[in-house]
Amino acid sequence: MKTKFRLILVCCIIACPSLVFSQAAKPKAEIKYGENAAAGKYLNARGFKMYYEIYGKGEPLLLIHGNGGSISSMANQIPYFSRYFKVIVADSRAQGKSTDIKDSISYEMMTDDYNALLDSLHLDSAYVIGWSDGGNNGLLLAIRHPEKVKKLAVTGANLRPDTTAVITEGFTFISAFKESLQKEKQDENTKNTHKLLHLMEAEPNISTTLLHKIQCPALVISGDHDVIKPSHSIEIYENIQQAYLWILPASGHGTCVVYKDEFNKKVHDFFKMPYRKINWIDWE
Repeated sequence: MKTKFRLILVCCIIACPSLVFSQAAKPKAEIKYGENAAAGKYLNARGFKMYYEIYGKGEPLLLIHGNGGSISSMANQIPYFSRYFKVIVADSRAQGKSTDIKDSISYEMMTDDYNALLDSLHLDSAYVIGWSDGGNNGLLLAIRHPEKVKKLAVTGANLRPDTTAVITEGFTFISAFKESLQKEKQDENTKNTHKLLHLMEAEPNISTTLLHKIQCPALVISGDHDVIKPSHSIEIYENIQQAYLWILPASGHGTCVVYKDEFNKKVHDFFKMPYRKINWIDWE
């Protein structure tokens, strides 16, 4: 199995492999997302070239993929949301077509990359959907650049890289993957893979105090068999002022794949609705 493909599955394979492999097939489409020259451009900024594509018209929506992924990872979301929004989707630093020559990578670095992308497009704010590491970036974007995020939906995000947040099997898998990686040719791709694996082991380090700075409405999503513990997703939800929580049954880390139709509709409904305080006896 190729290195790049294996890394995309690092988190998804752990929590509910039978569901992921049986339902994770990419949707049939004429457009090859991530390889569409008609929609693709490069932003040359912050010391690297960031590849991105834009689809649809309307209010801007930024999609952020997970560790080792690319624009194509969001292929289940792009066609749906581009019917209602101007969808902006990019390859994060050191992933996909986005080059990176630095020796290390951080979530803060990637978050500022996305902020620079929005600036380059002259967008003062956008709706944001982040999956896994993309969820971590979404949280940090709302913390570091709060004016940029209208509403935020994150699935499979975590605040810290320890067993209070991530199931033990996640770290076991990463260790085994790193060991197997040593046997492969050490080229630029494997160098980036090492950086991304180290990122998952050492970061993020987001305190609940920082979460309190998030002012936009946020939808926190998790699978009940996610690589991220449901209790940790609840912790994130409880520390964001205007937050909603959605834990999907019989789902691992790939909520936006396994339940793509329900995911897209629920997130879209969240983007459309006004925030209101919900009482425990609210039946509507």
